[in-house]
Amino acid sequence: MTSTPDILIVEDDDELLQLLQRRLSDSGYHTRTAQTGTQALAEIHEKAPDLVLLDIMLPEMDGLEVCRRIRTTHPLMYIIMLTAKADEMDRVVGLEVGADDYVTKPFGLSELVARVRSALRRLRLTEEEAGPADEMESLKAGALTVDITKRSVLAGETLVVLTVLEFDLLVYLMKHPDQPLTRMQLLDKVWDIQYEGYDRTVDSHVQRLRSKIEPDPANPTYIKTVWGLGYKFQSQVSTA
Repeated sequence: MTSTPDILIVEDDDELLQLLQRRLSDSGYHTRTAQTGTQALAEIHEKAPDLVLLDIMLPEMDGLEVCRRIRTTHPLMYIIMLTAKADEMDRVVGLEVGADDYVTKPFGLSELVARVRSALRRLRLTEEEAGPADEMESLKAGALTVDITKRSVLAGETLVVLTVLEFDLLVYLMKHPDQPLTRMQLLDKVWDIQYEGYDRTVDSHVQRLRSKIEPDPANPTYIKTVWGLGYKFQSQVSTA
């Protein structure tokens, strides 16, 4: 990440686009804009931003398809989707196709800037975690091996590609083995937010994480559901 984070705002509403660009620029960020999905992909191809604010309803190509395409080439790019408050299914699908977070319209600019700031802080910490080889830290359970320094995950001998938040969620769960964790605890510790009403964010990320690390996602071995509470990481796993 550069000293001044680069944010791509993808929004087809002129008034909202200008408002977002002005507020984020005033907050110290470098901003670029796109008003269609095709323009967004062209901007990313020319120079990858640190973070993308991505509206779902776009001309030419909707935000969900843009998100899918970004994830094929930029698994670690942070994507926050902008979605209408009534479109619950859009929010769910957005998370399932690879968005890290979402903000519902209408939203307060202060909340949005706080979410952007939190995301960029996480990205900064991700970069700073890389250290000398003798400082490597790893976690292991069953056939799953996580190298925290390299931010890499192996399931057996297969390299698993995770987004920034998926990796941080897995590490936090593994560092608290067999401990039931509520969704609000995970939002606080992993997402660094304390907003109620974002439980579905946690559920969607757990579902996506399971699809990547579990031998059978429908019958998870590692990340167990604690009904009525949240999730826990199973430390004792049979590899037979």
